[in-house]
Amino acid sequence: MDGWSESFSPFHRGEREMHERLGIAERQDIMGRRVMRRSMPDQHRDFFAQLPFVILGSVDDAGAPWASILTGPAGFVTTPTDRSMRIETKALSGDPILGNLVPNAPVSLLGIEPQTRRRNRANLRVNTYTEDRIDLRLAMSFGNCPQYIQTREVEWSEFDADRVEKTVLTHLTDRAIALIARSDTFFVASHNNVDDPETIGGVDVNHRGGKPGFVKIDGNTLTIPDFRGNNAFSTLGNFIVNPRAGLLFLDFETGDVLQLTGSAQVLHDAEETTTGVMGAQRSWSFTFEQGHFLHNAVPSHWRFGDYAMQLSKTGIWT
Repeated sequence: MDGWSESFSPFHRGEREMHERLGIAERQDIMGRRVMRRSMPDQHRDFFAQLPFVILGSVDDAGAPWASILTGPAGFVTTPTDRSMRIETKALSGDPILGNLVPNAPVSLLGIEPQTRRRNRANLRVNTYTEDRIDLRLAMSFGNCPQYIQTREVEWSEFDADRVEKTVLTHLTDRAIALIARSDTFFVASHNNVDDPETIGGVDVNHRGGKPGFVKIDGNTLTIPDFRGNNAFSTLGNFIVNPRAGLLFLDFETGDVLQLTGSAQVLHDAEETTTGVMGAQRSWSFTFEQGHFLHNAVPSHWRFGDYAMQLSKTGIWT
């Protein structure tokens, strides 16, 4: 069935709070019932099957969200039915996701194709997990607009996921800060731990893009401008009900992955929180608690294309 088939809203309390704050609750409810689904349309299933990487959000035993990258040849993600997904690959050695994929655990998947700026998402729960296969069942499926995505051509090669080297971080090191400062892309996982993950709760993972310098760094605290988007507020809505986040920064030159988890806070007042960042409507902060580098973690060659056209109307922290 196309669209939302349930009588209750596809948005939870935190998301609705954001909508009500902006006076768009009725409009967003109509939009959500049109684009959010209990099954994957064929175009999403075909899209996931052609990807060489996906981003997966999960939660550890302490409730900390993590964002992870999983890679493989095209076809390593399949959808046996419109309500199930299979990922056939090994997770990276040292990635917290290795301990998070227990039966019934909530996870979220972002499929993103940088060269075309297409992205689709699925919120799921774990059925079974083995060393080289994850079987999942769908809770919610929806597409996303192509905004703020930088184009990149990606070439992938085979590698041994068990040979990845891990460096544990107790603070944001100079190397971590340098990667964050030059990044035009990162990924964020969040977790609604209040509502049933089979309905409107569970994990969410999504993309954030901007000009290099759009993430402000102040010690162990990052501040990120929130630019105009589709107003779903999946990430910020989750922060309202559970102020925790997991971030993933990818070094497109070396293939290193920086994974961080910590606390998050929505900063609503644009004038006070986004000074110097043109185009930001509000911002949110992230305070580091745990993290690590996974060295040589992604077997990729990335060739930058161009920045998203929306970035002509945005700025960076000064």
